[in-house]
Amino acid sequence: MNDKLTAKNSLFQRQTPAENLMITAAFLLLTTGIAFVYWFAADSSDNIPLFYVAALVLVARFTTGYIPGILAALVGVVCVNFFFTYPTFSLNFAITGYPLTFLAMLLISLTTSAAATHLKEQAKALAEHEKLLAEAEKEKMKANLLRAISHDLRTPLTGIIGCSTSYLENKDQLPEEEKTELVRHIGEDARWLLHMVENLLSVTRIQNDTSTVNGTPELVEEVVSEAVTRFRKRYPQAQLKVSIPDEPVMVSMDPILIEQVIINLLENAALHGDGPAPVTLTVTCGGDGVIFAVRDYGRGIPADRLSTIFDAASSAPGALADGHKGMGIGLSICKTIILAHRGTIYACNKDPGAEFSFRLPREENKDEPKA
Repeated sequence: MNDKLTAKNSLFQRQTPAENLMITAAFLLLTTGIAFVYWFAADSSDNIPLFYVAALVLVARFTTGYIPGILAALVGVVCVNFFFTYPTFSLNFAITGYPLTFLAMLLISLTTSAAATHLKEQAKALAEHEKLLAEAEKEKMKANLLRAISHDLRTPLTGIIGCSTSYLENKDQLPEEEKTELVRHIGEDARWLLHMVENLLSVTRIQNDTSTVNGTPELVEEVVSEAVTRFRKRYPQAQLKVSIPDEPVMVSMDPILIEQVIINLLENAALHGDGPAPVTLTVTCGGDGVIFAVRDYGRGIPADRLSTIFDAASSAPGALADGHKGMGIGLSICKTIILAHRGTIYACNKDPGAEFSFRLPREENKDEPKA
């Protein structure tokens, strides 16, 4: 979206009067030259006015304001009369029927120029409107992200403070088992905080001005392998089944960001899946894209949360009833990263469980290894 807006704005930059005059003169000179070639080749001047009408459209397209189009219309009519109307190379508006022809051509030229200029002004206004909407959406996303951060960081911090306080105040009375349990809870909450910080650092890798990333061709198998290795270090007891294509697949991406997305989705499935079967990570090639799917075999996603599951606000207090830490900010960051890669991300319920998938566009690379 932002790339399109930048391209549009570059087309609608207002030229100076001197630049408008130079553009208008260049199109009129080029048109006159083409008209002479046509006149000598076809030995007829019947269609030459149409050349100047086309020039008017181009002048209106590449200049700003109405004056260049009006000037081009007047000069075009004079050129047709002076160069291509008998007697040639002289101005003669007294020929029988020519005044009416002159007025009709001038009216058509002015109308065409005004319409083209008006359409360009409308397109400029529409581009500005789209830019404002994009900025508003970005501000909304920031506000939702801040709300999610305040909740998702407060929960583990409260747990760490509570457990550490209980340990320090009652360490002489507590049995070893309870001490160990308190320390374990402190460790879990500390790891969760570390995970949150990694997510936030991942977002800072995305360019703030364009909300896009500069990807490089990466081997999907290596990115998935690194993400799975990091996930298993955090959740050594989690059951995971991975399926990737046999042939090498290259995709343009930021590997660190995509690894973070895969880890977030795997962690979400491990925490909220609660299913008897292992979590599955499947990579498939479909058309001009590569699809990464993470599925669990738990109870699925509540129907009222499917449409907002990737919004940061979905981690608001009370959103989850199972006591797990919310994945709202993690899923929101997944969405931000995938959109920055010009991909798509979605979630759906399966029978049983739920599946989170994202698709990255695949650009054919002549240097891609062959199977």
